[in-house]
Amino acid sequence: MTIKPLLDRVVVKMLEAEETTKSGIILAGAAKEKPTVAEVIAVGEGGMVDGNEVKMYLNIGDKVLLSKYAGSEVKLDGEEFIIIRQSDVLAIVE
Repeated sequence: MTIKPLLDRVVVKMLEAEETTKSGIILAGAAKEKPTVAEVIAVGEGGMVDGNEVKMYLNIGDKVLLSKYAGSEVKLDGEEFIIIRQSDVLAIVE
């Protein structure tokens, strides 16, 4: 099954949080921060949203930075995805 987002929405999959710190300390599950970097899985077509023309600038495979509580979480075929509006993306990570 696939997800095809509508209008200005984007489907992302969160990337795993680091398990060790830069100094080599291994983090316990509760100590890990919620990751805010995700990979773009699918992109809507854009179009008219709330009376404004929205041009999509994200591409499949882009790594993006999100705010911690953006979007709606969905589970499909045992995998977790988040559907967000393109405007909820803070930056593209290169």
